[in-house]
Amino acid sequence: MTSNASAPDVLALGRLGVDIYPLQTGVGLEAVETFGKFLGGSAANVAVAAARLGRDVRLVSRVGDDPFGRYLLAELTRLGVDNRDVRVDETLKTPVTFCEVFPPDDFPLYFYRDPKAPDLNIVEDDLDLEAVRAARILWFTTTGLSVEPSRATHHAALAARRGGHTIFDLDYRPMFWASREQARAQVDRALEHATVAVGNREECEVAVGETDPQRAADALLDRGVEVAIVKLGPAGVLAKTREEAVVVPPYPVDVVNGLGAGDAFGGSLCHGLLHGWGLERILRFANIAGAIVASRLECSTAMPTSDEVERVLAAGASR
Repeated sequence: MTSNASAPDVLALGRLGVDIYPLQTGVGLEAVETFGKFLGGSAANVAVAAARLGRDVRLVSRVGDDPFGRYLLAELTRLGVDNRDVRVDETLKTPVTFCEVFPPDDFPLYFYRDPKAPDLNIVEDDLDLEAVRAARILWFTTTGLSVEPSRATHHAALAARRGGHTIFDLDYRPMFWASREQARAQVDRALEHATVAVGNREECEVAVGETDPQRAADALLDRGVEVAIVKLGPAGVLAKTREEAVVVPPYPVDVVNGLGAGDAFGGSLCHGLLHGWGLERILRFANIAGAIVASRLECSTAMPTSDEVERVLAAGASR
């Protein structure tokens, strides 16, 4: 495919679906009476988060030829994400994901993606390789490597890169894999192309066999990334390069739904890297963005603007 537009700030590949969230918290799905419908999927949420911060963002994915697919295409546009690379799959249905909300730290997810989600059916012809090559940031996730043809499409995109940041979200979902060993083999191959890797302790264990944050970050750096970011949950977040290490504590909020916090962090990570900020400022900004989303029920439509995050940063600096 040939591009006819300027390079985006962020080009994200991967998961896109409909989140069905209960509008009642603290009860199981069997007792929920009302639900809200939201755009979801990790890559799509990161794309929305970056767009909310003023970035030019494109998403490569697929939806089904059904009402939910039409909803997602329209919602991407409404939320500021360029959907030109989101294809309509003629054979697969748009996936939905249900969750339960038990604040502050229990949010079970129920994925309905059988026999396969359209976002795992992307093919190389879906890629605008000029945009992939020229994008200032390419964002991809472990999930996209789980099956073909998505796996080969991701590797085609990675092979096309010539510069900029290539961010590997280590987002490991065991239900998408036959085994951890299979996931680790695919992650190991993809790490060769990444300049930034970000994940929690479990995801780092899958990627490099380490759960200790310092050792996990060092192992990721040894695999060739330039920035390794390890999320520490209630202890904050660690980022390391070959020259520095920074640990930033979390920003405290009353958690309503923690599911979108990591994607808000990811969009903010893109924003900070594009600004050329130092590691500590990036992490503080991203932590606050994630906390803001965790204090709200929804994910994609809860993503904060830059002004919202900067006001919290300024308030903290003035104390």
